[in-house]
Amino acid sequence: MNKKYHYAPLAFLLLSSFLIVGDNYELVAAFLNDNNQQIRSAKPLRFSFGDVNSNRKDRSVYLKNSCRLSPSRKQEQNICNSRGIKPRATILSSSLSTLMADDTTNSDESSNSGVGVLFLNLGGPAKQDDVEGFLYNLFADPDIIRLPPPLAPLQNVIASFIAKRRAPKSRAAYESIGGGSPILEYTNAQADLLSKSLRERYDLDIKTYVGMRYWKPFTEEALERIRKDKIEALVIIPLYPQFSISTSGSSLRVLQEEFSKESTSYGDMIHTVVPSWYDRPGYISAMSNLIQKELDSFTESELAQAKKDYPRIAPRHILFSAHGVPKSYIEAGDPYQQQMVQCVEGIKAKLYESNSPQDLTIHLSYQSRVGPIEWLRPYTDDVLPELGESGVQNLVVVPISFVSEHIETLEEIDIEYRELAEESGVKNWRRCPAPNTDPTFIADMADMVYEALMEPAQTVTETCVANNLEGLNLEKLDDSVAVESMLPGEFTSTRKQR
Repeated sequence: MNKKYHYAPLAFLLLSSFLIVGDNYELVAAFLNDNNQQIRSAKPLRFSFGDVNSNRKDRSVYLKNSCRLSPSRKQEQNICNSRGIKPRATILSSSLSTLMADDTTNSDESSNSGVGVLFLNLGGPAKQDDVEGFLYNLFADPDIIRLPPPLAPLQNVIASFIAKRRAPKSRAAYESIGGGSPILEYTNAQADLLSKSLRERYDLDIKTYVGMRYWKPFTEEALERIRKDKIEALVIIPLYPQFSISTSGSSLRVLQEEFSKESTSYGDMIHTVVPSWYDRPGYISAMSNLIQKELDSFTESELAQAKKDYPRIAPRHILFSAHGVPKSYIEAGDPYQQQMVQCVEGIKAKLYESNSPQDLTIHLSYQSRVGPIEWLRPYTDDVLPELGESGVQNLVVVPISFVSEHIETLEEIDIEYRELAEESGVKNWRRCPAPNTDPTFIADMADMVYEALMEPAQTVTETCVANNLEGLNLEKLDDSVAVESMLPGEFTSTRKQR
């Protein structure tokens, strides 16, 4: 790569850092000053929870700093603390903890708690006519394509070119799964079921919102609804169990920009982010249960045949297929790979409670790489032939990065990878469904929202700090994600393009 572009991504990160901080510069400076001064005067927020410890209903409970933190939230808070950043709710806890529930709250007020939950997701084209626009938005995202400074003004032009070039093959892929992505349908269903679960489990009446990064309804549209509804407390949940710059990070960057531009239009709204939740026991249990159903579907004859033909290997195998990211992202500090490995290890431990390691072998690979650059290894389309050639006959493939069905599961895994596996010798293919609307998964999401309201608030800016977005060494993100891989003739996937 030309040396003059070597520091190009570093310039981009500096620009992104200013966007992340935005109008919150004074707030961040106050955090870093490591003092106990109150950052700003804040109106205490009242949440209409039911008292989970008694039969009393409509009790007003204030956000407190007394609930335990999940392991991932503990790690993030420790990182913030080590850098002198105090969680907002901790700073305000002295005033909040002195406030008692107001027993005079009338029923009309208590039925509208002022609490909202915002789901962030990728989005997808609902119909064929949406495909090119969706692809344009995807490639116009600087977190997807990082350009050298001289070419940065051409981001939209390049995105338009790539979208037009890929649209025909992508339309064919979407046609093979019914004409469009079902991701919005699943996400809306998850949001509706979350509201129901929160009412049933916590007597908490909330409003749910869905904001997609690359197609309708866009994040900006969800924020407009939140403003109109005068939400006072917002829990932000990226629907990516593991945090990555290119998924959760990109969505949170949009939020920070919008919050900075419209800082006065949200009133006294307080928000908190759940940046990752790959290690939650409820999520681990939900995934383990779904996988176990697929494992149990292998017949006695299928298992017996596998043991007879290849007695030295386990008769059942699981392949966790995670969405890949460029290797350079990980080298620069993206926590995605580490969180993915920890997530798989958690599910693995759960599965081995009821399955013998002699009868079950578990693998991890990464899918969806694009272009000639190095992505996380091993690649799924390399691992599948290896498994088939080694004698694996009974295989369960698990889409571990995804919480709802979409093009990556329904077309890439169910069609492309299944064909590759069967050609390589895998006789009995199973694919574990995404969590979708699984009751255990939805119940854990409700618990996660409730806990997030009771834990110290973590803002979008603090989340970026805790997940190393402000400290990424983008000198390492040079030729690996430069525009060369996007030019005609070189922008090719190692598998069939979508």
